[in-house]
Amino acid sequence: MDLELNSGTPAHLAAVEGAERGLVVIPDIWGVRPLFTDLCHSLSARTGWSVATFEPFPGQDLPGAADPDGPPRRFAAMSALTDDRLLGDAVLAADATGAGAVGIIGFCMGGMYALKASSTGRFDRVVAFYGMIRVPADWRGAGQGEPLDALARRGSSEVMAVVGTADQWTPPEQVAELESAGVTVVRYDGADHGFVHDPSRPTHRPDDAADAWDRALAFLDGLPARA
Repeated sequence: MDLELNSGTPAHLAAVEGAERGLVVIPDIWGVRPLFTDLCHSLSARTGWSVATFEPFPGQDLPGAADPDGPPRRFAAMSALTDDRLLGDAVLAADATGAGAVGIIGFCMGGMYALKASSTGRFDRVVAFYGMIRVPADWRGAGQGEPLDALARRGSSEVMAVVGTADQWTPPEQVAELESAGVTVVRYDGADHGFVHDPSRPTHRPDDAADAWDRALAFLDGLPARA
């Protein structure tokens, strides 16, 4: 169902009455759309969890991926995002699931914010799918903190990062920094950015995506990460 968080941000919830566990999904830079509302329901059906997502750019009339102005305008909007607002909405979305124990996942830009969400104290398990490990130079703004700094403050939150070795957004030296920070890193050889969550992307790899989902959901459910 569609809903509005207390902040006024649009959100969507696949609710399971009495669910003992919840999950928040932070979209990629293209925001909430059927890909993500459908994902909430498919994940909820698979796990029995209540699953919520929310719009990263509320109140902004930004073009979509098919519009030539989409990438430059969305990238330009990144520097105006603030961690307080976006992570605050992530916490509100967690509350909307009605569950005490809540995990969080994110993709691309949303994966970067999932790493940051590890420091909020609300999420016990975090999975970042090819999230930026350092804020890209063109995205930096006064309200943007670094994911690695958030990870250093995460307390007991367990964190997994799913990355492709051919992804320029997650360079090997930065992935090594994630591992040094105690993050469980799962690498997919030859995979490029966005290979898991959107089957319409040319970089999508169905077999790797299926494996990544199996690993991520087991991790979110508290099982040890498999080699």
